[in-house]
Amino acid sequence: MTRRIIWSLCALPVNWEDSGNPAACEEPVFELVFLGTSASAPSVQRGLSSALVMVNEHRFMIDCGEGTQRQLLRTGLGFRRLDKILLTHGHLDHILGLGGLASTLGRWEALEELNIFGGGMALARVQMLMDVVFGPGQTPNSGVTLNLMEAGLLFEDKQFTLTAVPVQHRGPDCFAFLFEEKERRPFLPEVAEALGIPHGPVRRDLALGIPATLPDGRVVQPEEVLGEPQRGARLFFAGDVSHTGPLHKVAEGADLLAVEATYLDADKQLAKQHGHITATAAARLARNAGVRQLVLHHVSRRYTTQQVLEEAQAIFPDTIVASDLDSFAVRKDKPVTARNLRQR
Repeated sequence: MTRRIIWSLCALPVNWEDSGNPAACEEPVFELVFLGTSASAPSVQRGLSSALVMVNEHRFMIDCGEGTQRQLLRTGLGFRRLDKILLTHGHLDHILGLGGLASTLGRWEALEELNIFGGGMALARVQMLMDVVFGPGQTPNSGVTLNLMEAGLLFEDKQFTLTAVPVQHRGPDCFAFLFEEKERRPFLPEVAEALGIPHGPVRRDLALGIPATLPDGRVVQPEEVLGEPQRGARLFFAGDVSHTGPLHKVAEGADLLAVEATYLDADKQLAKQHGHITATAAARLARNAGVRQLVLHHVSRRYTTQQVLEEAQAIFPDTIVASDLDSFAVRKDKPVTARNLRQR
């Protein structure tokens, strides 16, 4: 059984961090971890497609290729709070890990709830996997819920929104995902000083939009000490795509754009034939959309990482090619920082 649901709870270079010092930088708005970065089939260095976006207490897994749960364990992140999985599309290299993951969560990790979101074709295939794991007709009793995903708002809380964006690949119901921090109004300390507002809880309340009463009895409204709204951080994650034209507007100004680079430009006819794009096309998308950082993934075994990197950087210098277990921290108007979470 599937259901449509919206959850509601109310150009800078990458800086590489020492993975042994996770406190080296402030808490990110969004953290993107690549669990698998290979196209179609695994290689010695790269697993099949999967990523994890973490924000506050939430975890969103994007795709779940074969071997994903072992990659998750290698990061040290484990299964805690993993209750939302987003599927870009239903091809097997993006979903075959779901059977094993659901089995582990259900039999060993005291699974309470696992929501899988996808298009119709993807969920039909996932249902077959769940029937193997839990038995025909038993999925509703397992804690797993299959949610039919449509373009538009998918999740919202007080600090960010998640939007499903339709993309073209091969077949229907393919998606990318836009994570956006909500607009903020900055606190203006110079105005607070001029109004004689003391430091401490009063300023904290005003920054949170709560009126405050001063010791002398004056009531200060938040509008008096808050600036104009400013756009928050934006992370745009695209998996397999065949056309970048429709993505320029939604990717515009993203602090990080993650997108496939399955082929090099020399093989652009193969890319067209199989519904993918080249590193050149990905770099042009990043340049034309004015993003801060481009991260390429879904890399074919036919090329070296350096080949893919050089082709993209010739057009958009602020490009890197993700490796398995690379983690990227995204904050508004600050450099993207990266580290590798490999522990085993």
